[in-house]
Amino acid sequence: MSARDELRAYLVKHRLAGPEVPTPRQNNLRHYRLFAQGDPRSLMGLGPAARRDEAAVLALMVERVGVNPDPRHTEGADSIDPDRTLDALDRLAALLRRTADRRGSVLAGTGHPNKLAGFHRALAEALEAAGCTVHTPARGTRFREPTPEGERPRYLDVLDGVLVTRALDGPDGPGRPGPGDLAHTHSPLPVRLALTALADAGHRPPDLVLGDHGWLCGAGRLGIPAGGIADCNDVAPFAAEADGLVEVVVPLEDGSAPSCYVPLSDYVLQRADLAPYNR
Repeated sequence: MSARDELRAYLVKHRLAGPEVPTPRQNNLRHYRLFAQGDPRSLMGLGPAARRDEAAVLALMVERVGVNPDPRHTEGADSIDPDRTLDALDRLAALLRRTADRRGSVLAGTGHPNKLAGFHRALAEALEAAGCTVHTPARGTRFREPTPEGERPRYLDVLDGVLVTRALDGPDGPGRPGPGDLAHTHSPLPVRLALTALADAGHRPPDLVLGDHGWLCGAGRLGIPAGGIADCNDVAPFAAEADGLVEVVVPLEDGSAPSCYVPLSDYVLQRADLAPYNR
């Protein structure tokens, strides 16, 4: 069995892709509707031109992700085509190889710090070992993020070489972050702040941004090559990819245990011929 066939079986077994992924159809359709309505959180930093009507959003996600194409399917399981996932992982590997060949500069960040930080870290570490420069700017920078519950205070931090967002109003009270205060975010503000800090320090924009959510869309809208992961309810990264703003988006369940993504980062690094730097 080839490495691709083995990974396809792994994706389906762990429901990272396949006919029944954890994100239910009703959740997907709700997010598709919000994107069509121009909800800022759903746009993840994209401009109004990225919007599509609900039928066009569903068509986009059928094409890019492999969700169920039937608009009458409104509840229950939905799907991610594992072959689309594998094809995108191959494209991500090619993007890493091109970045390594030019000894480019890299910025890695995630809006899913409890889930995907390890995946992005493995790729960034391999690129750094291959001669790339990995930047971690703007650590400690504070900002306010709009959320459905109102604006919340946040700050940027670095988790093992990956930029993440932390809450300032954590379990120990406002302004006193405590353990477990990593914040899930769709916002493009973190990547904008990181890029501003790089520029202020005299650096040119990075040659590659690795990430998800607003990290992909925020970088892509500024013309910076970006690649990473998006779930079947995250329309914006796939719209950005379709519009030529983002290089590669891997359709993948993004809420599984961090260890589930290790075989995927291993596969990408092997395909990029960066595997010796993976450990």
